[in-house]
Amino acid sequence: MKEVVNQSFSNPTTLMVQGATSDAGKSVLVTGLCRVLKRRGLQVAPFKPQNMALNSAVTVDGGEIGRAQAVQAQACGLEPHTDFNPVLLKPNTDIGAQVIIQGKAVMDMNAAVYHQYKVVAMDAVLDSYGRLNQQYRYVVVEGAGSPAEINLRDRDIANMGFAEAVDCPVILIADIDRGGVFAHLVGTLDLLSASERERVVGLVINKFRGDIKLLEPGLDWLQQKTGKPVLGVLPYLKEFYLEAEDAIDRNQISGETRLKVVVPVLSRISNHTDFDPLRLMPEVDLTFVGPGQAIPACDLIIIPGSKSVRADLAFLCQQGWDQDIRRHLRYGGKLMGICGGYQMLGNWVRDPLGIEGPAGESPGLGYLNIDTTLESKKQLTRVSGVLRLNDHSVRVSGYEIHAGVTSGEGLDASLMSIRHDRGETTVAEGAISEDRQVLGSYLHGIFEQQEACRELLDWAGLKDAEVIDYHRLRDHEIDRLADSLEQHLDLPRLFDVFQQGARVPTFASESAAPARL
Repeated sequence: MKEVVNQSFSNPTTLMVQGATSDAGKSVLVTGLCRVLKRRGLQVAPFKPQNMALNSAVTVDGGEIGRAQAVQAQACGLEPHTDFNPVLLKPNTDIGAQVIIQGKAVMDMNAAVYHQYKVVAMDAVLDSYGRLNQQYRYVVVEGAGSPAEINLRDRDIANMGFAEAVDCPVILIADIDRGGVFAHLVGTLDLLSASERERVVGLVINKFRGDIKLLEPGLDWLQQKTGKPVLGVLPYLKEFYLEAEDAIDRNQISGETRLKVVVPVLSRISNHTDFDPLRLMPEVDLTFVGPGQAIPACDLIIIPGSKSVRADLAFLCQQGWDQDIRRHLRYGGKLMGICGGYQMLGNWVRDPLGIEGPAGESPGLGYLNIDTTLESKKQLTRVSGVLRLNDHSVRVSGYEIHAGVTSGEGLDASLMSIRHDRGETTVAEGAISEDRQVLGSYLHGIFEQQEACRELLDWAGLKDAEVIDYHRLRDHEIDRLADSLEQHLDLPRLFDVFQQGARVPTFASESAAPARL
């Protein structure tokens, strides 16, 4: 049996996970590997060079990163840090995005301009990675999209461009649930350069259902064809929950529902993970309403955050949702706005500097007596305080990500008093209408706090709600994922890559002897 000569990597304690397609399972695999390593008492940190997502989190150092990297930090037992995701792209048009470097917004760029800017972005990527490499024994890296997107290979910082720059091994994962898994893996490898192909130390198949014996002939063929070992076949985990990186997860926990909640999906909806705690409660029927759909009869409508508030306010009205909301309130329903949705509930949204689009102003929905003006400095802070609703005072915490400054008489009827994580004074936050049908807040993550979530549901009409411990649930799901990796992934091979800096053995395809799982 002839083996390809093993190659050593200069960064053997870094392992990168790349996907044969988008949504192949990169985030999930990185999260699970981080927890597996943490279980062994090892210092490990997550890293994603470049992320494109409108779901973001505020970090301990006052910056902004993708939500997926915040979850991966939890898997490592760490607070989220900007070095975990040094480049974040937040789309605001079909061809443009706000570029965030090491947690801070730099400017809006269209795709062509950003492509030239990648040289600068790569410096930030390597700077953050260098710090992590000094602080942690192991770094588990997540790629973006697919390394086979040959139109993006030039100046790539998200996949093989990064792997080659730091000289680390790569695992390639593909999702069998979407079909064509062998074509995805073989085709991806075929489109890589010779040096990139050699960097791939193994393949992982994700979301398999059925009898593994029926798949084994395909695994043998795959190893012979590619010369790469299959490091594992991960099963489809039923009712598995982990925050989506960008796509909206509409799956719900079945149960006898007592409250119907509707969230209109804005064109630039941000941080829709705010609603995951509601989606996972059996007593709540959470529905996302998309373009072309009317808002159905319900108990509560929540207008979510938006990356482009004035544009999405116009989009909301174009869909006729403003009329649906007016009818909903006329029949006694409740209305809530979070962040950009909160701004839309006021009288005016003004953008004199053109922060989120063309400079100008837009009339709001007029349900709260407030006005919002967008300013160049973005508010990025984690907060804690007290929510006062239903004649109760309960603890609340969350985070703020917004460019708007809100003022007006409506703020006299505030929802809560809060303290910013680096501030010493307590300030009022949020607003509620005089008839108590409408409220708004800048706080993302407000439903993640059990007491606050129960109070809000009580206000909406659901008394004595069985509220989940969201943080405990997420940690349980991370452990469940790690258990699956322990059982179905060839961890000794991976640890060999980590600890010795040697390649996992690969076999020459012309005389292959495939490794048996």
